[in-house]
Order: sequence, then structure tokens, then C-alpha cells
Amino acid sequence: MVNIVNNFGLWTYLILFLIIFIETGVVILPFLPGDSLIFAAMALAANPDYGLIPLALFAVFFIAATLGDSMNYEIGEHFGQFATENKYLSKLINKEHLDEAHAFFEKHGGKTIAIGRFIPLIRTFVPFVAGSGTMKYTKFLKFNVLGAFLWVLVCSLAGYLFGNIPAVQEHFSMIILGIVFISLIPVLITALKGRKKKTVPEE
Repeated sequence: MVNIVNNFGLWTYLILFLIIFIETGVVILPFLPGDSLIFAAMALAANPDYGLIPLALFAVFFIAATLGDSMNYEIGEHFGQFATENKYLSKLINKEHLDEAHAFFEKHGGKTIAIGRFIPLIRTFVPFVAGSGTMKYTKFLKFNVLGAFLWVLVCSLAGYLFGNIPAVQEHFSMIILGIVFISLIPVLITALKGRKKKTVPEE
């Protein structure tokens, strides 16, 4: 992150926009570092030496996340069935994560769009599932904007307020891993519940 700021200056905003946009908007690329990237960028923005504007970063991340999910929805709406049935494209879409997103969506409905933002991997597939299903875009957009705002706000505040604390800086990598682990807890709980149901013998 520091290297990006030092080497690209104002282009940093565009680079960060593209990373968040692609992570949320391209269903075959769910592994890009969304949460940790926002956290790290805001930690640097809290330090005036790097010349990053916190509000500008927030706007960049919010717009990128909103547009990314919208594009993902459109992909799901127009190409969802074709992509999952095509023998070549289906190999690029993680079936397990897609099934988890389907299950999560069926359980929580429209709220999944907002809740799913906080779950790595799942958040990339939820808009795709919404688009390939029957959810109208107007309803999707409402939850999309809400989810993007809350996700970027939480990650931004965490990075801005705590990213430059000496103890956090010394263990920055561990903090990022901790954020990722915490955000994966809902996925682990869902997986354990699903496995437990499968082990219960049918009467």
C-alpha cells in the first residue's frame, strides 16, 4: 500500500477504485483484498505525510463498491444461467461459494445484499445470485447502497482511528489477518450448521 502511494501519487485513487470495483464486480475474482485494502488506505490517510484525503478515499471506495455490485448484478441477470452451465465458464466460478451465497440469500432475503458485504468471498457472489434470481434492481440498489456505505464506513473508521497506533503498526499484518478471520466467522458458523443438519438422521 505504501509503495502504491509513493510510486503513483494521485493515481492511487484510481488504482484503489479499480481494485474494489473488480473485487465486488467480477464474480470470478473474489480473492482481492477488499477489507484490508480499505483499512490500510485509511491508516495511511490518517498520517498527513502521505497526502491522502480521507473523505476522497471514502467516496472512492463507496462509489467503487456500489458500482461493482451493480455490475455483478447485471452479469448475473444477463449471463448467470449461461455462465454456470457453460463447461468452460463454470470452471471459473467457485461452485461451493456460489451455493453458500444461494443459501445465505434464501435465508436472509434482501438483507443479504447488505450483510454479505462483510463476508469475504460471499460478497462477490451475492449480487450475482440476486441478478440471476428474481430480485428487482430497484430493491437490490437500496440494499446495495446501504451495504456499501456501512462496509466502507466500518473499514474506514477502523483504519483511520486505529491504523496508526504504534502497537497496531507493529503488528499490522496480524491485525489484517484478524479482520479477515473475524469477517469469516459468519461463514464458518453457517458451514457448521449446514454440516450439523446433514449429520442429523432422518426419522
